[in-house]
Amino acid sequence: MNPTAADPGTAVEPGTDADPGTDPRLQRPPAEVRYADELAALRADDPDPRPPGWQLSLRGARRFIVGDPAAGVSRKFVGDPALVERALVTLATNRGLLLVGEPGTAKSLLSELIAAAVSGTSTLTVQGGAATTEDQIKYSWNYALLVSEGPSPRSLVPAPMLRGMAEGLIVRFEEITRCPLEVQDSLLSLLSERVVAIPELDGPDGMVFARQGFNVIATANTRDRGVNEMSSALKRRFNFETVFPIPDLDTELALVAAESEHLLRSSGVPAPADRDLLEVLVTAFRELRAGEGSDRLTAVMSTAEAVSVAHAVGVRGWFLRGEPGSAADLVACLAGTAAKDNPDDLARLRRYLEQRVPRRGGAHWQALHDARHLLAG
Repeated sequence: MNPTAADPGTAVEPGTDADPGTDPRLQRPPAEVRYADELAALRADDPDPRPPGWQLSLRGARRFIVGDPAAGVSRKFVGDPALVERALVTLATNRGLLLVGEPGTAKSLLSELIAAAVSGTSTLTVQGGAATTEDQIKYSWNYALLVSEGPSPRSLVPAPMLRGMAEGLIVRFEEITRCPLEVQDSLLSLLSERVVAIPELDGPDGMVFARQGFNVIATANTRDRGVNEMSSALKRRFNFETVFPIPDLDTELALVAAESEHLLRSSGVPAPADRDLLEVLVTAFRELRAGEGSDRLTAVMSTAEAVSVAHAVGVRGWFLRGEPGSAADLVACLAGTAAKDNPDDLARLRRYLEQRVPRRGGAHWQALHDARHLLAG
C-alpha cells in the first residue's frame, strides 16, 4: 500500500523569492513553498552524502536552516547552529526528535524547516490536544465506501503517521504532551517496530512498513509539563533537545522587525513599524520575561508574542488613523498580551509602566509611560 503524497500547494507568500506567479492569497504557505527556489538550488548543488531517503545531506539541510549568505540562502532559524546539527543527526538515526522549550521559541518553525529540508514537505502534521484521537495519527475510514465495499485500501484514509511511514517522510507531532496518555503511547510501536498494523485488511495491505527517510519530530512546551507527562517508555524513543530564547537584544530586535514587517505587508499595511518603538517593545518584553518574583509576568513574553504585538500595533495605527503605530497602541496591545492567564499580570505590567519605564530616556519611553492609563480596568 502506498498512499499518494499530498501536494504541498502552489501558493507562496507575497514578498518571498519563490515563484511570483502563484496564488498570493494564502496567509502562510509551508516552508517548502516559501523557499522553493532555495531548496531546489541546494538539491542541485549538494555533493555531500545523503542519509537514505533524504533530499538533502546533513550539511545541505543545515545550510538551508541557518543560512549561507555566499550561496544566497537566507537564515531562517535564529538559534544555536549546534542545536540544528544535533537535531539532524538524531533524525538520521532511528530515534525520534523531541524539541522542548518555552512557548514562542520557534520549536514549530524549526521542525517545519527540518521537515522541508529532509523530506521536501512539512505538511504531515499532527496537532496535539485533548481531542486528538488515535485515528488522527494513524488512519481512519471513508465510511460510505466502508459500508458499500467493506474494508479495502480504497476505503482507507491514511493519517500523517501512516503516510509518513509509507512514503519515507518526516512527520511532525505538535504539542505532544497535550494529548491523552493513551494517544501518546500509540506511538510506541510505530517508533520501535517501524510498522503500522491494519487488522481490518488482509494480506500485505494489512501491514505498512516504514520506508527509509521516515522519522518523527515532536514538540512540547515546558509550561505544559504535568498536563500529560510522557511515559518513560515513550521518552526513551526520543532524543530531547531544548530550544532556548534568543539571548541578545540586537538579534531579537532584528528578527521582530523583519517578521513584523512581513506580516504588516501581508495585512495590507505599507508602513513598517517605527524602529525605535520596536526597540521599546523588545526591551520591555525582555525585562518582563526576565523579571524576578512579583515583577515577572506569568504570561508568555516570547519573541513570537513580540512579533504578534508589533503586527497588531502596526495594523491598529494604519487602519484606525492611517499612520504607523504609536506608544499608545503598544500599551493597548500589551494589555491583551498580559491579561491572558493571570489577572495579576495586568497589575505587574501597570507597575512596570509606572515605576521602571520612567527611568529610561527617550521620547518613545516617555510616550509609553504617558499612555499607561490605557491599562485601566
